[in-house]
Amino acid sequence: MVMKSPDPQAAASLLERIRVQVAGLAPPVAAFEQSIRTTPFRVLISVLLSSRTRDPVTLAASSRLFALASTPGEMARLERSQVEAAIFPVGFYRQKAQRILEISRRLDRGKKNVSPDLDDLMSLPGVGRKTANLVRSLAFDIPAVAVDVHVFRISRRLGWARGGKPDEVEAELRGLFPPEMWNRINRTLVGFGQTLCRPRHPRCSECAVRDDCPWRASRKGENEKK
Repeated sequence: MVMKSPDPQAAASLLERIRVQVAGLAPPVAAFEQSIRTTPFRVLISVLLSSRTRDPVTLAASSRLFALASTPGEMARLERSQVEAAIFPVGFYRQKAQRILEISRRLDRGKKNVSPDLDDLMSLPGVGRKTANLVRSLAFDIPAVAVDVHVFRISRRLGWARGGKPDEVEAELRGLFPPEMWNRINRTLVGFGQTLCRPRHPRCSECAVRDDCPWRASRKGENEKK
């Protein structure tokens, strides 16, 4: 499929139409984000837990964990077995428990709060660029484009990005949308991916932007050739 360069105004219009539709579908990510947006530390730990884990599972796990400890100092004093038991069955729960304790101890030793600086965040154990950008967006309302599997897949389907790696897609989206829209991208497309634009069996017939989707158009063309 030959893709034209995306038009910024058209992309902004599509994102808004998707946002409006997704808002009426109550995707799991909406409840997750509303629950965790209390302190930067809680946001950071919850986002770490969410990797490769469904949002309802993450939400339950983070609630159990924060019932035991809600600050770096309190968390640092927990045993690893306590953290593991609280966050099970999130994906890679043993590894995540160790990272949570390492982060908590580092913050507690330095008497520091979670920093909004990208490099500072990425210096913490287990914190990659996606996690750091999501923390900056959710905890500090700093414009950031967090590219997870949903954002990566849907951006490419809609013709907004062509990159084969998350950081490449992030750069393309940052160039396509103005900074004031960056924080909407992850929040909108994750909910879209959870409800309609799924990896397999997407619900294209119900999608508000189906007639403007290059990926759907290419699929229709392939089906017509069969």
